[in-house]
Amino acid sequence: MSADLVITILELAGLYVFATSGALMAIHKGFDVVGIVVLAMLTALGGGILRDLIIGATPPAAFTNVNYLIIPMFAALVTFFVHPVVQRMTFTVLVFDAAGLGLFCVTGTLKALEFGLGSLQAALLGITTAVGGGVLRDITARETPALVQVETDLYSIPTAAGAIVVAGAHHTDLPMPVVATCAAVLVFAFRILAMLRHWTAPRAWTRQRRDSTV
Repeated sequence: MSADLVITILELAGLYVFATSGALMAIHKGFDVVGIVVLAMLTALGGGILRDLIIGATPPAAFTNVNYLIIPMFAALVTFFVHPVVQRMTFTVLVFDAAGLGLFCVTGTLKALEFGLGSLQAALLGITTAVGGGVLRDITARETPALVQVETDLYSIPTAAGAIVVAGAHHTDLPMPVVATCAAVLVFAFRILAMLRHWTAPRAWTRQRRDSTV
């Protein structure tokens, strides 16, 4: 299986799960059908469009491949009708988001590497691809982006771990399709475990002073 085919499969799967996450948030916020579709599209395509604009892959893939538009629309339509079932499972939204996180960080890193970027730059673009759509989703829904909320369970750190694995493997003889799949699973498992254990990123360090007595 070629690396290009792996990228395509992972991106299409990521589009669906991220669009579902966006549609669920729109329904939770009481948006109408237009808002549901818009939020689904933003969540699914936002990070990839940012990545493509940065690396000069224009027009972005979202505007050259009709599947990139159809899949988020289809996910929004499905969610529109089945959301009463899905909303009874609060954890489902986060699972969809974790799956999209793993898939998109891998595809973003791989595409950046294909365009000749260095490992660090490619990893950063992989992170941007994964979290960019979620940030746009939260801003549009008038929510503080989960990416920067103090109480948010680890979000960008699992993404960074997956992107680093893919970028590092690029300089080895390891089969990239296997590495890409394993990295996506790693991010997904890391994110789910962080949610179950409520792991959060550390805050700014402050020096503790002992109270002195006279």
